[in-house]
Amino acid sequence: MNRQILNLAIPNIISNLSVPLLGAVDTALVGHLEEAYYLGAIALGGMIFNFIFWGFGFLRMGTTGLTAQAFGKEDKTESVMILARALTVAGVFSLLIVLLQAWIADLSFWVVEASPEVERYTRIYFDIRIYTAPATLCLYAINGWFLGMQNARYPMIVTVVLNAINIALDVYFVHSLGMTVDGVAWGTLIARYAGVTLAVVLLLTRYKDWLKSYVHNLLMEVKALKKFFSVNRDIFIRTLCLIFSFSFFTAKSASFGDVILAANSILLQLWMIVSYGIDGFAYAAESLIGRYKGSRQQQKVVQAVKYCFIWGIGIGVSASIVYAVFDVQILRLFTDQQPVIDAAMVVFLWTIAGPTVSSFSYIWDGVFIGATVTEPMRNSMIIATLGFFLPAYFIGVPYIGNHALWLAMVLFMLGRGLTLSLYAPKHILQRR
Repeated sequence: MNRQILNLAIPNIISNLSVPLLGAVDTALVGHLEEAYYLGAIALGGMIFNFIFWGFGFLRMGTTGLTAQAFGKEDKTESVMILARALTVAGVFSLLIVLLQAWIADLSFWVVEASPEVERYTRIYFDIRIYTAPATLCLYAINGWFLGMQNARYPMIVTVVLNAINIALDVYFVHSLGMTVDGVAWGTLIARYAGVTLAVVLLLTRYKDWLKSYVHNLLMEVKALKKFFSVNRDIFIRTLCLIFSFSFFTAKSASFGDVILAANSILLQLWMIVSYGIDGFAYAAESLIGRYKGSRQQQKVVQAVKYCFIWGIGIGVSASIVYAVFDVQILRLFTDQQPVIDAAMVVFLWTIAGPTVSSFSYIWDGVFIGATVTEPMRNSMIIATLGFFLPAYFIGVPYIGNHALWLAMVLFMLGRGLTLSLYAPKHILQRR
């Protein structure tokens, strides 16, 4: 079992870690420019696109769970049709995003409190990056399908190549050409389309025979569509709560001023780096739990859950130790602005606690997605947002200021892990 988990997890970890590496490079590039508002603009721009694109994360997660179960049943036709439905949904929604971009921008800047300089540069970033929507959503669908087919290698190749291109372009545009946030946005746009092109080439090369099982009349089959949208509806609501919490965090960081916004955005990058590492084992759980659920091997389901948790929590604890030992040194990799470093150190304790606390919720997410038991995920996220995150912030902020944001984030992760642990015996482990 450990070998199977590692065969899936290691490529996922490599591909996942390239994502925050890209964010870290972007943060470091603009963090070393003269003004803090460039870093604030990247943070707010990233928040806006997280809100837009993470909302469609169901195209990756739902596709993985459904495909893995079809793979476990050895149903080739259904596997291909799941991909076709996911790509159709991706195409429709990406077109809507592009067409509604002006409304999305106005709403985003109405919601977010930011200085005039931060807003100005965020708009420049937004106007370029919005056109990544078709490539981004299609990549969600294709990579989700690869993972469901127990193929973690292709998403790794696509993601690493995409982010390597992105990093190279960002460094060239910002460092060599003297661009600012516009250079980061153009790098992202070009890299996304290079990535989706590579994904399609890999799909057509490796799965050419599988794609022959496509049956056009089944694309809009009512029963299959009902299951597809039922699973993805719950994941969508769950993801909206996640996006809301992170977006709320960034928006409230901006209300504390540009220095706090810059400091919090760097610390959030550190949370993301660890989350993507742990998610390698969460993705392995998605693939394996879905496969074993599809082939009705409950004993292996329980075994996979156990070992994925051991690996995931191990990474979380290790990261907490590294952050505790190398706090200031890590911060200096991101910025040389002493006020930003000082502000980050004031709340760094929460970043030390974050990886260990978060590891439980990340692994449970992978388990429930693989089993396509999505209602508990939805309920858990609503409880964590309304019952833990928001009360912690609003009660704490008058007394402890920025600490209240980080307390809210830690309790949010803790709430997710606890509630999913309560749901697991009935829905996953089948203990009543």
